[in-house]
Amino acid sequence: MAQKPSIPKGTRDFNPAEVAKRNYIFDVVKTEFKKFGFQPIETPSFENSDTLMGKYGEEGDRLIFKILNSGDFLKKASLEAYEAKDSLKITSSISEKALRYDLTVPFARYVVQHQNEIDFPFKRYQIQPVWRADRPQKGRFREFFQCDADVVGSKSLWQEVEFVQLYDAVFSNLKLEGVTIKINNRKVLSGFAEVIGEKDKLIDFTVALDKLDKIGEEGVKKEMLQKGISESAIEKIQPIFSLQGNFAEKIAGIKEILSASETGMEGIKELEFVEKAIQEMPLKTAKLDLDVTLARGLNYYTGAIFEVSAPENINMGSIGGGGRYDDLTGIFGLKDMSGVGISFGLDRIYLVLEELGLFPIAVTQNTKALFINFGDKEALYALKAVNRLRAENVTAELFPDAAKMKKQMNYANKREIPFVILAGGEEIQAEKFTLKNMKSGEQQKVDFAELVKALD
Repeated sequence: MAQKPSIPKGTRDFNPAEVAKRNYIFDVVKTEFKKFGFQPIETPSFENSDTLMGKYGEEGDRLIFKILNSGDFLKKASLEAYEAKDSLKITSSISEKALRYDLTVPFARYVVQHQNEIDFPFKRYQIQPVWRADRPQKGRFREFFQCDADVVGSKSLWQEVEFVQLYDAVFSNLKLEGVTIKINNRKVLSGFAEVIGEKDKLIDFTVALDKLDKIGEEGVKKEMLQKGISESAIEKIQPIFSLQGNFAEKIAGIKEILSASETGMEGIKELEFVEKAIQEMPLKTAKLDLDVTLARGLNYYTGAIFEVSAPENINMGSIGGGGRYDDLTGIFGLKDMSGVGISFGLDRIYLVLEELGLFPIAVTQNTKALFINFGDKEALYALKAVNRLRAENVTAELFPDAAKMKKQMNYANKREIPFVILAGGEEIQAEKFTLKNMKSGEQQKVDFAELVKALD
C-alpha cells in the first residue's frame, strides 16, 4: 500500500483563496514600499555557510538549516569529529551551504559584493521565504516569508522616523488598527550592562531580557543568574521590570538608572529624537511605545530596535521588527556602512487579519462569470465572448465539458462565482446572452455591451 503523502512539520500548502489573501498583503506592502522610495532586490534561497554562521548569536546559529554537500559527503568528513560525535565540528566538514535564516545578512553580503554598482544611501525592499529549524507552533513556522525594507549608507535618525511611519502606513491600509510599534535602543541596553558592572556579558544579558514576555520576570532573572550575572547586578536594574507610563515618563525613569553611562544616555537621546518627530507628525492608527526590555536577541543591532505587536485582543507574537546595525557590512569587509531596517511578519499578519475578518471579500473572488457549456457549437460562441470580456478586463471562463447543468451550476457555487452565463441556440440566433445572478437567482437577456456593463 502506498504511503500517505505528507509535508515536513512547520511547512504548509496554500489553497487558491489563501494565496489570494497572501497576495493582497504583498500588494499593500509593496505599494507602501514604493511610495517610500524603496527598490526591490532578490538573493538566493541558500548562502555559503560562512556567510550566515556567527551572525545571529548562539541560539540563531542552532536554528539555521544546513545543506549537506553533494555526492559522498562523508568522504571529506572529519573522522576525529565523527568518532567524538562532535556535531558542530563535523557539520562544517559535510555542509558548506545553508538556507537563509533571514534577509538582512544576505542583504549585507549583497551590498558588499555589489558596492561599486550601488548608489548610496541605498533603499531596498525584499520579499522572499526564509527557513528556521524552530519548534512549530501557532504563528511560528519553519518556512515563512519575510518582507524587509532597509536603508544603508546613512546614519540619519530620520530613517528611523520614516520606518515608524512606514509601519503605520502599511497596517493602516490593511485596516489593522491598534498595533503597537515598540521601540528601544541597543545603546540603552549596553548602558544597563555597563551600570551594573556586567559589560562583558551584554549578549547574555540582552538575550535573557528579550524573553521577558515569554518566561516572565523570574524566568529572566533565573537565566541571567545561570549566565553568571550576579544578584546584586540584577537588583540594580530592577526598576526596568516595572517601568510604566507614557513615553516621556518611561524615559525619565531610565534616565535615573543610566545617568552614569555615556552610551546609555546617547541611546536615550536617539529615542527622544524619534518620539518628538512622531509627535509632530502623528501616526494614523498605530501607537509608538518605549519598551526598554526589548532586545530581539540578535547580535547585529547597534542602535534603534523595533518590534510590532498585534492589537491587544489578539494572542499573537510580534508581527514585525528590526533595528539599526552600524557594523553589519563590516563582517564582510566594508567598514563604516551604517544601516537600519525593518521586517514584516507576513504569515502572522495573515493570521491576525483572518482572525479579525479584515480581508476584503473581493480579494478571494477570481472568476466573475462562468459560461455554461452546452456543446461544441455553443462553446465556440461562448469562448468568443470570453475572449472579448477578458479584453475588457473582466475575468471569465468557459466550463470545459458539456456536463449536466446541475454539475456546472454546483461548480460555480463552490467556486463562489457570482454570475453564470447561458448561451444556447436561442441566444446564438439572437446574438444575446442569458445572465444569471447566482446570489439572487435573477436572470436577464443581454447583448454583449450590456453584458460588459453588468459585469463591470
